[in-house]
Parts: sequence; structure tokens; C-alpha cells
Amino acid sequence: MASGSLDFYYEFASPYSYLAACRIAALAELADVRVNWKPFLLGPIFAAQGYTSSPFNVYPLKGAHMWRDLDRLASAQRLPPITRPATFPANGLLAARVAIHLNDACRPAFTRALFSAEFAQGRDISDRETVRQVLAGLGHFWDEVIADAESEVNKARLRAQTEEAQARGVFGAPTFFTADGELFWGNDRLEMALEHARRLARAA
Repeated sequence: MASGSLDFYYEFASPYSYLAACRIAALAELADVRVNWKPFLLGPIFAAQGYTSSPFNVYPLKGAHMWRDLDRLASAQRLPPITRPATFPANGLLAARVAIHLNDACRPAFTRALFSAEFAQGRDISDRETVRQVLAGLGHFWDEVIADAESEVNKARLRAQTEEAQARGVFGAPTFFTADGELFWGNDRLEMALEHARRLARAA
């Protein structure tokens, strides 16, 4: 049993969430920390901040730097080159509904595979066919999964998790919370968050 825990809030339109999702499992295992994978939607949170799009679109220089930064980070993580989606930010609503519907054991694999389809293969994650093929590739009965993911009960689960993220102070993705409520924002704060979670567990 892991001695610490970390909540990992991620958004499927977020390329930095992709990078974090690709490395968090191995790092958490080394730190003896259990990860709670929490998909949510940034759109409502950005809207509450007055944004009508990603800040990386609102500020073009910041956006240009982001894509160059992502190229460097993907190379450092030995991932395929980043492919910019045709529409950025992508519509990750269906993906998030599927992810929150899947159980804790299946959610990480789906998340990584869907992120890879988006940012490594350049596929449209708002397209049901993309989600279907990712689910099928993981051995899921995709039609049943998508139907359950689009039920009113599951839609409410995603809304509640997004509201939870907002109430906890999430303003971007990825965001990590340790058991004491400490917030760490960004892929580059993952190691710090895991170390804090490890220290908390040892002190308990």
C-alpha cells in the first residue's frame, strides 16, 4: 500500500497535462505515493477568470513559447514530437466523461492513450471515432462505455469534479494536491508535489 497520496487534476486539452500523465505513474511508484487521477474541465474555470479561450491563445507570444517548450520537454521525456491539434484547445468533453466513468484501474491507461492520440498523433479527441478506437485498443466494449459515459449521472459526476477543482483553487492544468491541501501547479512541479506527499506520509 502506498504511504502517501496525491490528487492529479488534468484537462485533456492541456499539453502539459499530457506530459505529466506520461511520467507520473513511474515517479509516484518511486516515491511510494498513490495517485488519484481526476479529469476535469478548464473551460468553466477559465470563463470565471474572464477568458474566452486558453491564455496561450490570448497571449500569442506566450503561446509560441509554449509550443517550443513542449518540443523540448517531449524530447527530454523521450516522447514523440508534439503535434499541435488542428483546434487548440481541443474539445475534451467526451474524453473527460469517459475518463471519469472508467474505474481507477482503467482510467490511467485510457488517459495516456487518449493524450498520445491527441498530442503525438495529432488526432481530434472531440471525434467519437478517436475515442472509440482508443477504447477498443485497450480492450473495452467501447459502445457500452461511451453510452454510460454520456448518461446524466456520469455527466453530473464530471460537473461535480470540475466544481470541486474550482472550489479547491485550481486555475490551470495540471494541478496536484497533497493530503494537507497544498497546491502544486504545472508539470514542472510534479516532483516537488510527490516529495511533499512522501514527507507528509512519513511524518504521520
